[in-house]
Amino acid sequence: MLSPGSRSQALALVAAELERRGAVRLHVRVDERVAGFTALGIGRESRMPAAVVCTSGTAVANLMPVALEAHHAGVPLLLLTADRPPELRGVGANQTTRQPGMFSPSVRYEADLPVPEGCDTEGDEEQSVMLRRVAEEAVAAALGEGLRSAGPVHLNLPYREPLAGDLPAWFGVPTAELASTAGDDPDGPPAPDPATEDEASGALYQGGGGIGVSDVPDDPEEQPFVVVRGPRTVVVAGSDAGPDAEVLAHAGGWPLIAEIVSGARFGRYLVHGYRALLRAPELGGRVERAIVLGHPTLSREVAALLSDPEVEVIALRGPGEPLNLNGATTAVDTVAVATGDADREWLGAWLHASREASVDLAPPPPDAEGLTSAVPQERLGAIAAELAAARAPIDRAVLADAVWRATWPHDRLMFGSSRLVRVADDLLGGKKVPVHANRGLAGIDGTVATATGIAIASQTAGRPGVTRVLLGDLALLHDVGALLLPPGETEPRIQVIVGNDGGGTIFDGLEVAGVAGADAMDRVLYTPHSVRLEHLALAYGWEYQRVTTRTQLDQALTAPAGGRQLIEVPLAR
Repeated sequence: MLSPGSRSQALALVAAELERRGAVRLHVRVDERVAGFTALGIGRESRMPAAVVCTSGTAVANLMPVALEAHHAGVPLLLLTADRPPELRGVGANQTTRQPGMFSPSVRYEADLPVPEGCDTEGDEEQSVMLRRVAEEAVAAALGEGLRSAGPVHLNLPYREPLAGDLPAWFGVPTAELASTAGDDPDGPPAPDPATEDEASGALYQGGGGIGVSDVPDDPEEQPFVVVRGPRTVVVAGSDAGPDAEVLAHAGGWPLIAEIVSGARFGRYLVHGYRALLRAPELGGRVERAIVLGHPTLSREVAALLSDPEVEVIALRGPGEPLNLNGATTAVDTVAVATGDADREWLGAWLHASREASVDLAPPPPDAEGLTSAVPQERLGAIAAELAAARAPIDRAVLADAVWRATWPHDRLMFGSSRLVRVADDLLGGKKVPVHANRGLAGIDGTVATATGIAIASQTAGRPGVTRVLLGDLALLHDVGALLLPPGETEPRIQVIVGNDGGGTIFDGLEVAGVAGADAMDRVLYTPHSVRLEHLALAYGWEYQRVTTRTQLDQALTAPAGGRQLIEVPLAR
C-alpha cells in the first residue's frame, strides 16, 4: 500500500518494479490515512501484515489513527515511513519532524534505520545482513511472535539525495525463492479454521494468540486456567472474539452473549435480545461469573455486568489494555472447562427467555391462496397486502435485517461505528458469517478503506463473495477519500450501504439530548449536511442506487455484484 511523495520515491519505484515482476500486489492511494486503513483491512482479513509506504512529515502523522486501531484490535501492520537524514532533523528543514518514536506507545517493534550506503554494488554485506535481520524481526513482531498479540510495526527509513536512480543490476529476488516463501496468495493465507470441541477430554483449551482446542499441555507453566463448574456463568463475546466463544459456551453449557461484531453470533446457546435479559433481575441479576473473549463495546448492559464487583470476571487476554472494568478481573491466556454436568436449569432459563425475545423482521410470505382465489374480494385483499408490503418504507431495523439476510459465509460484512451497528446488535438473530468492525477504539475513521482492504484480501485468487459495509452517512463522509481507486487496479466487489438520516442521530439517544437546546444539538452534535450522495458516487466512479422500500433493497443487495456499489437508504431522524 503506497501513497506518493518525494522522500519515499525510491521505495515507490522499488514497489513498482516488484509489482511488474509479480512479486507483490501494489495498491496506490493519494491519502495516507486511506492507505493505512486499507492495509488494516487486508491484515484483518488475511491475518498477515500489509506494508504501508509513505513520505515524511504530516504524511506519517496521518497513519496515527490506523496505528492505534491496529494496536487495540491486534491487527498485523507494517508502517514504512521515509524520512530526512539525521543531519536535517531539528534544524528547520522542509517537511521534517521527529518521526522516530511517533507511534511508540502502540507498536510491537520500531526501528530508526541508518541512511543506506553502498547501493551501487552487491557489496556492503554488513548493511545487507542488518536490513534483512530488521525485516525479519519486523514481520515476526507484526505477527505477534513472542508477544501477547499481533499489531503494528514502525520502520523509519531516512534517505539522502539523490532520492532516486536506476535500480542496481543485482536488485530482485529469484522467482524460485519467492515461490517458496510467499506462497500462492500475496495477501496471506486464509484465517485458521474455527476451533472444535475436544471430545476426548471434554476440555476447551484456548490460547491468546490464535485460539484453538487441543489437549491440555503437560508443562505446568503452560497449564490453562481451569473454569470449574458451579457458579451461574455467561460467556460474553466482544469484537473479534471469533467462533471460539461459541465453542466455549457449548463446552461449558453456558448462555452465549455475542455482540453482532463478535463473529460468534450463532449456535444453540446464543442469547437473543441480551440487553433486556441482562437487565432482568431473574437472569442478568443472578449472573455470578462472566467469561469474556474479545473486546465488548456495544452495550451499557454488558459494561455494567463486567463492572459489577459481585460478578467474577475471567477475561482472555487480547490486544490493547487488559479488560478490568470491576478492578478485580482475572486475566488469563488460556482457559479450560472442567469436566462435569452443565447447569441445565440456568441455561434453560436463558434460552427460554431468548426465544421469547427473538424478533423476525422478514417480510410476510405472499398469500398464495388469496392471490389465486376466485373470490374477488379475497384476491383484491391479497393483492393490496402484497402492494403494501412492497411499498413499506425502510427503517433502521429493516435495513440491518436485509443486509444480514443477504450476507453468507463466502461474503464479508463490515459494520461502521454508527447508530446502525447498535440497532443490528439489538435485533439480529444468529448466523455464522465473517464480520468485521473497527471496534479497537470504536472510531468512525477509515470504515470504507478498511472494508476495501477486506474485499481485496478476501477476493484474492478469484474467491467468491461480496464485501458489504453498513454505516451511517457521517461515517461515509469521514472516509470519503476511500471511494477513490486508481485506474488499473482490479475493482473489488463491494457494496457500501449508507443509512442516510442527514447527520449523527446516534447522539439523539445520549444524555446530551436531554440537556442541550435544539439549535446547539444540531450545530455541534447532529451536524446536519446536504451532501448529494449520488453525485459523490458518480464523481468517484461508483455505481449508485437509492432505495426506499424493502423490495428495492433486497433486489439491490442480491443483484449480481460486479465492482463498487453505493446504496443509499434514506432514513428518518
